[in-house]
Amino acid sequence: MAEPVLEVAGVTAGYVPDLPILRDVSMRAAAAAVTVIIGPNGAGKSTLIKAIAGLVPVSAGQIRHEGTAITHIRPDQMAQHGMAYVPQTDNIFRSLTVQQNLDLALRRAGPEATARLDRLHTRFPALADKRAARAGALSGGQRQMLAVAMALATAPRTILMDEPSAGLSPRAAQEVLEMARGLTESGVSILLVEQNVSQALRLADHCYILAEGRNQLDGPAADLLGDSVVAEIYLGGKRLRVGA
Repeated sequence: MAEPVLEVAGVTAGYVPDLPILRDVSMRAAAAAVTVIIGPNGAGKSTLIKAIAGLVPVSAGQIRHEGTAITHIRPDQMAQHGMAYVPQTDNIFRSLTVQQNLDLALRRAGPEATARLDRLHTRFPALADKRAARAGALSGGQRQMLAVAMALATAPRTILMDEPSAGLSPRAAQEVLEMARGLTESGVSILLVEQNVSQALRLADHCYILAEGRNQLDGPAADLLGDSVVAEIYLGGKRLRVGA
């Protein structure tokens, strides 16, 4: 892999001191690519992406974005480092209109706000058509599109997405994942946590598999799609590095 845009090196992290969820986890994400993190329930996938976003304390290891150490970044500092985070839930303001959500996301864009809003309306025409609608009335897929649009409003170079297809219909899930893939065409790097394994592997460039808070396996996503070890890890019968 070329010089990564995002690098996690030997990170140990958790919500409670001395009770880590992640243990010595490492991963690298390439620029303008989709890197996916998968694993069974309780593997630490969401904890990893939250640790990168500054939402979970890191007790050991280092996180770097574009060569700059961001190990103990605060969530409100993400935008100044060219990053954005899309949580799995509570990622839009349901009682506000679509336009009001976008306006809030653009509040620090200054003179660029109008141009950015125009680009968002062009990229997400369904949101443009529903700009006066209450965000909570959107379909599940449209709500996720709005959450991503709000992240894009800060002009990030890297977006962290935590299970964006969760709770969606198969068709909506596919649309959301394809949208994430499409963002790389404009140079945005995507780090994606997903439970929809087959769809994620078909769309991603590189994949990391976690189990029990540790690295288990990684490689090109297309190569892992048919790898029997992936199924064994999900079924609990295979652990490559636990106790190492």
